[in-house]
Amino acid sequence: MKKYAILSVLACAVFAACGGGESADAPASGGAASAPAAPAAPTMPTGEMMMPDWFQIDADAQTVTMTLTAGTVSDNNYWNFNGATKGGMAITVPEGYAVTIEFVNSDPVMAHSLGISAETTTFGAMPEPIAVFEGAMSANPGSMMESTMPGQSETIQFVADAAGNYSIVCYIAGHAVTGMWIYFNVSADGTAGVQQ
Repeated sequence: MKKYAILSVLACAVFAACGGGESADAPASGGAASAPAAPAAPTMPTGEMMMPDWFQIDADAQTVTMTLTAGTVSDNNYWNFNGATKGGMAITVPEGYAVTIEFVNSDPVMAHSLGISAETTTFGAMPEPIAVFEGAMSANPGSMMESTMPGQSETIQFVADAAGNYSIVCYIAGHAVTGMWIYFNVSADGTAGVQQ
């Protein structure tokens, strides 16, 4: 019985030393501690509008052609589009243009998908695959076994018929929420290009 009493006293002493008293975050005046700051929402890139070699525009034909590659680099576990993650790139196309995306999966082990989403900042673990424009999504976008597999490619074609700010998202569970998304904008004034 004596052993248990001594252990109880030691446990209380350890608990008091580790968790007792005021915390470092508590104000000295005895008021409530402030809540930790929420992480900042991603902001759209504002850099110079560029025309990289993987992005072509034909104003006469009113077409945009681009190649987006999942897993271009190992950043974010290969879960990126042309190396960009977490909204770190913005692609802008003019309203009314026909868009062709050659989607290539260079990730050595993981399936990926691509779709144009109305969501632009907050993604759940399993975002619902709803394309903003008809045809603006790869096949079987949420399936780890039937979407675009490593070494495969898929062509996606649609008309960007409504100006606004959207995103390009991978719909495989957990990918968008961990950063596999970039901005996709449709401009009413004819602006086109890529910002990083």
